Amino acid sequence: MKTRPLGKTGINLPILSFGASSLGQEFRSVALDDALKSVQVALDCGLNFIDTSPFYGRGMSEVLLGIALRGVPRDSYTLCTKVGRYDLPHFDFSAKRVAESIDVSLHRLGTDHLDIALCHDIEFVPMQQIVDETIPALRQAKQAGKIRAFGFSGYPQKIFKFICDQTDVDCVLSYNQYTLQNTRFADETVPYLKAKGIGVMNAGPFSARLLTNAPLPAWLKEPEEVKAAARAAAALCAARGVDIAKLALQFSLDHPDIATTVSGSANPVNIRNWAKWAAEPIDRALLAEVLAIFAPVHNRGHLEGLKENN
Repeated sequence: MKTRPLGKTGINLPILSFGASSLGQEFRSVALDDALKSVQVALDCGLNFIDTSPFYGRGMSEVLLGIALRGVPRDSYTLCTKVGRYDLPHFDFSAKRVAESIDVSLHRLGTDHLDIALCHDIEFVPMQQIVDETIPALRQAKQAGKIRAFGFSGYPQKIFKFICDQTDVDCVLSYNQYTLQNTRFADETVPYLKAKGIGVMNAGPFSARLLTNAPLPAWLKEPEEVKAAARAAAALCAARGVDIAKLALQFSLDHPDIATTVSGSANPVNIRNWAKWAAEPIDRALLAEVLAIFAPVHNRGHLEGLKENN
């Protein structure tokens, strides 16, 4: 698996990483054997950066991940978890909870340090607290040797400059904002982050199944015209004998300034397919046709979190 440096952290990440949200049964019921096997397959395929959170499965993802990683040499994988979000409406970015959360995650994951810790979905809270209290708490954890690098994650592009104009972070994670349909992250934010030397991570190349052949989830927030364009693009790819998910993944992996793209599944077959696709060249002609279908709805999205954070 090809790797890229994560800003100035000294950490190199595979361009395709394993998202462990599915281990927490966030999207469907998952068999224990599949959950554990998916981690091993990910590592075998070179997806040796693993992203999780105490929010995923309300602790289940971290617990199962800790079990799956028993006996795996700690220096053979890079581990990221998050702080601040613990249930759908439950956020706590206080310094006290950050310190507690890191210790609990270390216990669940069976390790003495995290490679990366991120403030999770900061757009749902007044963000000045992240600057004034949460980031300093993460900085203390780094000084204590519990984490190697820290930053934050979220959806609206406004959040990145709001935080990074006021304080220093090592890295950030954006989701569903660098895809075939939506390139706001690269258009608006990645050049700014690169200039500051901040590590850049992307998640959600399939945009919550929008860019797959799977049925769209009822909770998907994208406008109907975006969904219609995605169905048309999927049909075009199918007519060319290509799964749109393959093109979507390859597109997200292709950006040279994005260190890694995180994608999650508890299905080992999916993970093997992704690793295979990552090694294959992208069909530029088909890509041009698909981007033309998305052109009328390019960067059309939705609001996430507090209105003032969008």
